[in-house]
Amino acid sequence: MEAQERALRIRTAVVDDEPLARSNLSVLLSRDPEIQLVGEYGSGMTALAEIPKVRPDLVFLDVQMPECDGFDVLERLGSDLPPAVVFVTAYDQYALRAFEAGALDYLLKPFDDARFDSALKRAKERVAERRDSRKAADRIVIKGTGQVSFVKISDIDWIEAADYYACLHVGPKSHLLRRTLSDLEEDLDPNIFCRVHRSSIVNLERVRGLKLRQDGEYEVLLDNGATVRLSRRYRKHLQARLGVRRVVVQDAD
Repeated sequence: MEAQERALRIRTAVVDDEPLARSNLSVLLSRDPEIQLVGEYGSGMTALAEIPKVRPDLVFLDVQMPECDGFDVLERLGSDLPPAVVFVTAYDQYALRAFEAGALDYLLKPFDDARFDSALKRAKERVAERRDSRKAADRIVIKGTGQVSFVKISDIDWIEAADYYACLHVGPKSHLLRRTLSDLEEDLDPNIFCRVHRSSIVNLERVRGLKLRQDGEYEVLLDNGATVRLSRRYRKHLQARLGVRRVVVQDAD
């Protein structure tokens, strides 16, 4: 039940170079039980590096930041752009440009609780729409020589990259799909699937723990006994996705 509740929560990130502004937004967001705060970033560059990993549903984004402003962040995220983005700024002259860039709402500092709640409500509605569209596509079509088969997304244990293909591991079977891993990731629910390496994604509901290898690297242990290599850059994000500070770690044999 707890895992289901976590999966339904809206993954949210805050990007603002002012610590007090980040703190204020985090406090407001923490009041809402439907929100799961997955990241707080003090620069646009940090946000660009982290958002593709944690894949939030919603981002509150400051406009004016040194080196990389909010508009640069939106443009450079590309296909990693979250479903809902709310700009937060003290300057009203960016409003039109923000909406043209794809922002859902525009919070002008200082804003009161009512205005914040209004923006958050709109964001929740947008995220709900995106999730409904994902639920509608609950199968992946696999086209082979002379036949077409269907794989339920929920049945996938893990996925690995194979050149320009993605290999879907479903129980004892595997299926090749002519799509890149990054392209396929866009259709997967980020609350259920998590990238653990540049060439692999796992179904979080299948994760049993981590295993420390003799070379000092980690592997993800799945319920079916399979092991998937975990890169260091994704380890913390895997633990965050699992909703725990620590996961079971087994020593190398």
